[in-house]
Amino acid sequence: MSMKASMIIDKDFKIGEVDSRIYGSFIEHLGRAVYGGIYEPGHPQADEQGFRADVLELVKGLDVPIVRYPGGNFVSGYNWEDGIGPLNQRKKRLDLAWRTIEPNLVGLNEFMDWCRKANTEAMMAVNLGTRGADEARDIIEYSNIQGGTYWSDLRISHGYKAPHNIKTWCLGNEMDGPWQTGAKTAVEYGRTACETAKVLKWVDPTIELVACGSSSLNMPTFPDWEATVLEHTYDHVDYISLHQYYGNRDKDSANFLAQSMGMDSFIHTVISTADYIQAKKRGKKKINLSFDEWNVWYHSNEADRQIEPWSIAPPQLEDIYNHEDALLVGCMLISMLKRADRVKMACLAQLVNVIAPIMTANGGAAWKQTIYYPYMHASLFGRGTVLVPLIKSPKYDAKDYTDVPYLEAVAVHNEAESEVTVFAVNRHLAEALPLELDLRSFGACQVIQHIVLENDDLKASNSIDDQDRVRPHNGGNAAMDTNGQIHATLGKASWNVIRLKLA
Repeated sequence: MSMKASMIIDKDFKIGEVDSRIYGSFIEHLGRAVYGGIYEPGHPQADEQGFRADVLELVKGLDVPIVRYPGGNFVSGYNWEDGIGPLNQRKKRLDLAWRTIEPNLVGLNEFMDWCRKANTEAMMAVNLGTRGADEARDIIEYSNIQGGTYWSDLRISHGYKAPHNIKTWCLGNEMDGPWQTGAKTAVEYGRTACETAKVLKWVDPTIELVACGSSSLNMPTFPDWEATVLEHTYDHVDYISLHQYYGNRDKDSANFLAQSMGMDSFIHTVISTADYIQAKKRGKKKINLSFDEWNVWYHSNEADRQIEPWSIAPPQLEDIYNHEDALLVGCMLISMLKRADRVKMACLAQLVNVIAPIMTANGGAAWKQTIYYPYMHASLFGRGTVLVPLIKSPKYDAKDYTDVPYLEAVAVHNEAESEVTVFAVNRHLAEALPLELDLRSFGACQVIQHIVLENDDLKASNSIDDQDRVRPHNGGNAAMDTNGQIHATLGKASWNVIRLKLA
């Protein structure tokens, strides 16, 4: 087998424009995402509202455009009114989703304040588990109406004269899941989502709405769920959601790194289903995709089973990520970029402490997990137009996947900056992969940076005591030859960002 790969990209062969919201994230009232994560009054770096400035800086370093809130499973039993008004009058409630106590010290207004500080927008979820259209019309009136009504005037009395103008709303969360408070059949959910969508858009016609797709591609009702839900909601919604997590419980790294091929298939199936409903309804509107939960998640499963119920902000879902996890996160980002024509929003789940790129110690430091880096690189350099990648690569067979290319890659053309960025993962665990990049259609260009994330230990991770054990370097060897070809060596099991400046 020849260990050599090539990639041709042409400026006129376009997949689609990147919607910046593809680099979104997620904060749920779960574990230490809020309490001890973004919010910790009394911390040495807490601001006047109790938000951690060190965490805010790490979030801003990712340039996160949108953050989904407040759930997740949590939202299906959440009364949003518990989180507004004077702090000393807020109720502590049982959260049945995660078997904890929710103190409601952070609610809608505080979260919107945090969003402004983090330079991000909110993707607000409404409770369609225990509630429905009535709650939805109240929360959007409170959030988006200028004044002169009960709920908008109540917001003003809480110190927020200007409306929050939240423009993206999720119609519930994972309503197909039996674990969900108020789970529904596809017909039950489709009807509820349709009526809720009508109410929300009657209050504010400028918003966009996300209907719940299947909670994973492994659900027995997938993709019938999507088809039925869209039968009911097509005229009123703009997106259908996808959720998927991956893990390496079998300690099979070659198979683990191939799992993004399953993500490719998942995306393709949902697009096909959405387009079938569009055709069936003789519709003109394309339903786009919101991949609003995605990540690696498996490390913390055993620890989570041992948590004492009904505590406040216990350390739940605190996966400690290693180098191979960062490689799969890179492959998943590439999977979404390859369908940037239809995947318009996505949320890395989640942002702080809970299956997250950022970790904190209560009262102490905040640091970057391994997965922080591919997410940051894609967000910072993956803006513009995704180009069709014509790739030749040696392949391998894994336990669950055949013909897995060692090279997983995509290119993004940022015309405004006169740059092309290639994101590439070498899945080979033992050998470097020579890569030839052909950019002839762009004319002259030069390599301005070749970032590499690599480590001899696939299981290497960062910690509070060793925060830089896994971190990228700028020592990649991408260079242009006399024929205008770019040559690079992609190290074994590595994530690469090759940035090119166009003449």
